[in-house]
Amino acid sequence: MTAASLKEKPVRDLAKMAKQHGVPGWHAMRKDQLIRALVRRAKAARPATATASNKGIVAARAASKTAQPRQTKTPVRSSPAPAAPETRGSRGRQPRPPVAKPTAAARRRAAATARIRDAQERLAREKSLASQPEPSRRRAPLRDRAVLMARGPHWLHAFWEITPRSVLRAKAALGEEWHAAQPILRLLEVVSGAAGSPSARVVREIEIHGGVKNWFIDIREPLRCRVEIGYRTRHAEFQPLCRSNVVNIPSGSQGDTLDTHWNDIAENCDKIYAMSGGFSPENHPEELRELFEERLKRPLGLPDPQRPSVSDALGEGEAYGFPLEVDAEMVVYGVTEPGAHLTIQGEPVAIEDDGAFRVRVEMPNKRQVIPILAKSASGLEQQTVVLAVERNTKVMEPHLCDAEEA
Repeated sequence: MTAASLKEKPVRDLAKMAKQHGVPGWHAMRKDQLIRALVRRAKAARPATATASNKGIVAARAASKTAQPRQTKTPVRSSPAPAAPETRGSRGRQPRPPVAKPTAAARRRAAATARIRDAQERLAREKSLASQPEPSRRRAPLRDRAVLMARGPHWLHAFWEITPRSVLRAKAALGEEWHAAQPILRLLEVVSGAAGSPSARVVREIEIHGGVKNWFIDIREPLRCRVEIGYRTRHAEFQPLCRSNVVNIPSGSQGDTLDTHWNDIAENCDKIYAMSGGFSPENHPEELRELFEERLKRPLGLPDPQRPSVSDALGEGEAYGFPLEVDAEMVVYGVTEPGAHLTIQGEPVAIEDDGAFRVRVEMPNKRQVIPILAKSASGLEQQTVVLAVERNTKVMEPHLCDAEEA
């Protein structure tokens, strides 16, 4: 090992050699410092004992030197290797051992552990049905409730809120079955039993997931139903969390205008509230009424009967009564041949590309005949339909009622 051969090596190899030979402070040395330190370490590693011939040569040289007059020479000292630069707090401390780099197998194990942890957290979020408070209602405490609303003849809208404590109770009740349990929204048909008490039959089980609190359910035929929120185990056992009110699904002719989005529910809120059982005395749908009042910011239902009597509210000789005006109109709709010409009461009516038409007709308080005349697109055929309708409006005498009669 010579200085010339070491100069050809890169600093990384020199540092590795210095580490192998136990050179102190190698991690802070420059290239020239590493070369000098390695050369000194190589010289110090040579065997201290020489051969016999070498010993004789050394002894002869020593004798010749003693015979000659001693000449004083200034000893030439080799310059010591520069010390490694000191850092703050490094005096009196041993050099820090190098940190071992993780192996490829260790990196693979760490990556697999991270993926497993992420998957477990994702599954926990999807399984937990605990509701998060909305930004506009953070001060309102959460409670377990489920509300079912009829959004038309073919759609139900389920809304629920579940507290984290209820989810923990269900987890404790299921025990080891919790790991394979699935969040389920059950649609139950409410039927009357033999003794008149209502019973429920499972119509459908819908798999849901955490992070949601609304669900739209499609219905094929009218029925009286409610929903349940809970967990189903792999052995088909069901752990309920909350149950909704009872809803009567209307027929298609009664609810074709109710299939609207929740943002537009205020337009038909009283009708939807009534169809969802809001005025039914047997269901006591307090959650339904509270939900509507929270969302619409106004009271629903009948006026509050706790008010002063009429005799207290009106003075002597003061007339009573409040305005109530009623009017009506009729919607005439149908379908004919595309491109045909159609008139109702002599006025032309626009026809859609598929032949459908729809028009509003006034209904005065009398009997009237409405002729509908259609001619084919070729002009060779003609058909006539006559509607005879009658409106008979009666205005009853006003009635005074006290708080007990409301």
